[in-house]
Amino acid sequence: MKSYRKEIIPLAKELRKNMTPAERQLWYGYLRKYPVRFQRQKTIGTYIADFYCAKAKLVVELDGGQHGAKGQTEEDLARTMALEEMGLKVIRFWNSDVFVSFPAVAGEIDRVVKQRCGGDYPSAASRQLP
Repeated sequence: MKSYRKEIIPLAKELRKNMTPAERQLWYGYLRKYPVRFQRQKTIGTYIADFYCAKAKLVVELDGGQHGAKGQTEEDLARTMALEEMGLKVIRFWNSDVFVSFPAVAGEIDRVVKQRCGGDYPSAASRQLP
């Protein structure tokens, strides 16, 4: 994997301390105790991913309203393409999805992790969807 930029580590630490409400909901409500390890605000190359699962090579991004702006949409697409060139899968959800459709968001993350981990995935008994 592409090496990360040391100078963005303090920003990643700051983002961990000041998660958005949607990030807090997803982290404390699901990913923190997920049976396959996730990290939050993980530096990957020149980027900071909202959530990252190394085992599944999965990046989960939560997007607020500013991500719908014209310039931001192109920037997000370029970021996704760069991460996918590193062999990672990127899935995105709107912040509002986390609040309105939390079980669906959790279920989609679980489905993608299971798909990408194949046989190396904890049994259904150890997973708990909200």
